[in-house]
Parts: sequence; structure tokens; C-alpha cells
Amino acid sequence: MGRGRVELKRIENKINRQVTFSKRRSGLLKKAHEISVLCDAEVGLIVFSTKGKLFEYSTDSCMERILERYERYSYAERQLNATDIETPGSWTLEHAKLKARLEVLQRNQKHYAGEELDTLSMKELQNLEHQLDSALKHIRSRKNQLMHESISELQKKDKALQEQNNNLSKQVKEREKEMAQQTSWEQQSHDHLNSSSFVLPHPFNNLHMGEAYPTAGDNGEVEGSSRQQQQNSTSVMPPWMLRHLNG
Repeated sequence: MGRGRVELKRIENKINRQVTFSKRRSGLLKKAHEISVLCDAEVGLIVFSTKGKLFEYSTDSCMERILERYERYSYAERQLNATDIETPGSWTLEHAKLKARLEVLQRNQKHYAGEELDTLSMKELQNLEHQLDSALKHIRSRKNQLMHESISELQKKDKALQEQNNNLSKQVKEREKEMAQQTSWEQQSHDHLNSSSFVLPHPFNNLHMGEAYPTAGDNGEVEGSSRQQQQNSTSVMPPWMLRHLNG
């Protein structure tokens, strides 16, 4: 006995309605997949249950691209059919398009944050995981690049500081060497001055008291010898001492 024709009206029994929804939803998703494979078509299917749960299917999980394409073609078609682009209807269409776009972005953002994942299928969860893994790889790559650049910069600074420290140490050693040489030269000059100083001999050191001023006597030789000694002694005297003696 074949199955009878089902009347297309709302099923009043809640349990039967839920069972029918699950069966027809699975069949609809299957048909969408079959037409996308057999006809190489881009298919996007969105179903909301009575409880507000979202069920969707898209070719190669490109729902955003399909929606953008639909909105673009739909908007272009309405623009061609519209007589005035400044009519309130065009602004309403633009608002609806932007609102739908915003809802898609907000839903994806929640999925990326790990929220509202109950409505996602296994394939969608795998695609989401793949996207997160790819994003983490890019983040880690950028982080490692910044760390290597920071380490390289610190190494350059360390090398520059070491060179500067070596230059300062070299300058300090040269300065100490110059100061030591200067101190040695000053000490040698001082010792040389002390060794080259002399004491002026007293004019009367080599003269006897009796011979300094000889008196006239009977013997002329004695007087001559005394005068000769006086001349010899005066020849080594400085001028100021001669003036003092003569005065």
C-alpha cells in the first residue's frame, strides 16, 4: 500500500511537526548537496527552526561569498527595475542588505569566539577549526618575527655599548699613561735643578787673615806677593763685592 498524499498545511501535533521538520530538513540539505555536485552550481541554503535555530548549507562552505553575490545581483536587478534611485525603496533595500551583512559578520565573530556552536554541523566545525588554526599560524609567525627583530636590535645595541666601553677604557689608559709620563718628566726636571744648583764661594774663604791686607815691610817680595794674591782674589770676585770692598 503506497503512502498517501500529505496535505500541505501546518501540522498541529508538536511532536509530529518536529519529526517532519527533521526529516524534510535532512532531505532538503541532501537535495541541495546533490544539485551542487551534479550541476556544479553554487548553492546556499538557510533554514530557521521554530525555536530560532539556524541550519545552513553552502557549496564548499562559502556562505558569505554566496550571500554577497546574491546581494550584489539582487541589488543590481532592483536598480535596473527602479525608476528613481533616490526613492525610499532603494534606501530600504540598502538598509536590508547592510543589516544582513552585519548579522553574518556578528554570527561569524561569535563562532570565532567559541559561542553559539550548537547550530554548526561537523563539516562547518572542521572548517572553523581550520580557519582558527590558519589564523594562529599567522599570529605565531608574526610574533616570532617581532621577537627575532627585537633580539637582533638588542644584540646590535649590546655590541655598540661594548665598543663604546672599549673606546672609553682605551682613552682612560692613554690618559693615565700621559699623566704618568708628565709626572716622571716633572720629577726628572726637579732632580736636575737640584743637582745643578751651586753655592757662591765667599771671597775670603781662600785668603788668610794676615794676607788679605798686607802691610808695608822691608821685603818687597812679600808685598808684591801679597798684591798679586789680592789681584788674583779680586779677579774672581763679583763686581758688587769689589764695590763693597773699595767703599
